[in-house]
Amino acid sequence: MTSKKLITRFPHLRQDFAASLVVFLVALPLCVGVAVASGVPAELGLVTGIVGGIVTGLMRGSSLQVSGPAAGLTVLVFEAVKEFGLPALGVIVLATGLLQVGMGLLRLGRYFRAISVSVVEGMLAGIGLVLIAGQLYPALAAKAPDSGVEKIAGLPGAFLDALGDGTAMASLAVCAGTVAVLVLWRHAPARVRTLPGPLAAVGLATLAVAALGLPVATVEVRGLLGSVQPPPPSAFGELADAGLLGTVVAFTLIASAESLFSAAAVDRLHSGPRTRYDTELVAQGAGNTVCGLLGALPMTAVIVRSAANVQAGARTKASRVLHGVWLLLFAALLPGVLAWIPVPALAGVLIHAGAKLVPVRALAVLWREHRGEAVILAVTAASIVAVSMFEGVLIGLALAVVKAAWQASHVRLDVVDKGAGPVDAYLSGNATFLRLPMILDSLEALPQDRPVRLDLSGLHHLDHACRTALENWAERHAVGTEPVEMTAPVG
Repeated sequence: MTSKKLITRFPHLRQDFAASLVVFLVALPLCVGVAVASGVPAELGLVTGIVGGIVTGLMRGSSLQVSGPAAGLTVLVFEAVKEFGLPALGVIVLATGLLQVGMGLLRLGRYFRAISVSVVEGMLAGIGLVLIAGQLYPALAAKAPDSGVEKIAGLPGAFLDALGDGTAMASLAVCAGTVAVLVLWRHAPARVRTLPGPLAAVGLATLAVAALGLPVATVEVRGLLGSVQPPPPSAFGELADAGLLGTVVAFTLIASAESLFSAAAVDRLHSGPRTRYDTELVAQGAGNTVCGLLGALPMTAVIVRSAANVQAGARTKASRVLHGVWLLLFAALLPGVLAWIPVPALAGVLIHAGAKLVPVRALAVLWREHRGEAVILAVTAASIVAVSMFEGVLIGLALAVVKAAWQASHVRLDVVDKGAGPVDAYLSGNATFLRLPMILDSLEALPQDRPVRLDLSGLHHLDHACRTALENWAERHAVGTEPVEMTAPVG
């Protein structure tokens, strides 16, 4: 096919080709860094990036969104590998993918948009805090504790231990330098910024370690084929474990929510076709199914890569497919390059990524304008740090439901007391058990020696708990006076 025919058939090929190179350069250090932080071979991060580019990238859903291993799942993957073992990871990811495909086919993707934004932001903030705390340990050439609370509590001691250790100080310097480059990169000249910040930071750290001969740990390389290990049949027996099934649910919920929220954010960055949420959920599920069969990391849509794709001028899904091809070629032809990458440099990349997950400014604005939502965000994040990812998200969701129910349960009691004769009381709104204490306190404050006429016709909803409590109050009030006249609610 001549170049003219090629351009005619693919009119945006030039823009997509250039964008694919940018996304590849952004994705490369992130794929490796997420894998190392997850406690799995570095190559598995590249495998997930390849599948996200080629498999998910070819499917319909969101044309410019790019998928791969995400920092947001790092903590959960690390805990899963530690508890169930690496062979079980493939089973977990495979089950997650099949669940996502099923939910997409059942047209449940759109309902993920109903999840409270505060819960999602709290989830990401909790992940970010645990990620930062966890990555400070490899930055100090130390072993990280198991739980999130222990990671945070142990940091002062880890820093004190590092002060007299030359290896730890060298590692910390490499990590700090990497973070400094990432923070300052946006102030670099425009020509320099054509190179993505993560790649520049890791590249400079690699050159510095090699040139100065610094005693820091580097990535262990096993080779692409040696790292890909499909889950053995015996690993599928783990699906009978309730803990593993809970992990599958957590993977599914978090990966789906993060991908679909990312899709909404990407849609705001361009004027092209909008995301079809159910179709995108099927595409994400198909990618995770393949990743599970290969024993690789789970994937989500990643806003960092997706934004880079849009900003680099991508016009069609060809850019994300090509980025997967470049990752495949790199992993197949240049795997030895990974062995030069310093682990503390990757820790710096993830610390920077984790910091961006913690919405400090947004939380301050939320506290001023919607204090209840700010509380949900903070409680979700704190629960993830204190307990675990799955339980933290459930606590956040439960709190959001309670808040919504409380706000929906508006009820008003108006009392007309003319000083003599019956007291008229009018209830209006939605009477639920959440408002029951307030209703009973108000009714019990009415005069006890005079008849009461309680009008419930203004209620839109009266639940069983409230109805029973009102009937019991009416019986108690009738002792020594006339029975309460109670008008039933309409409908």
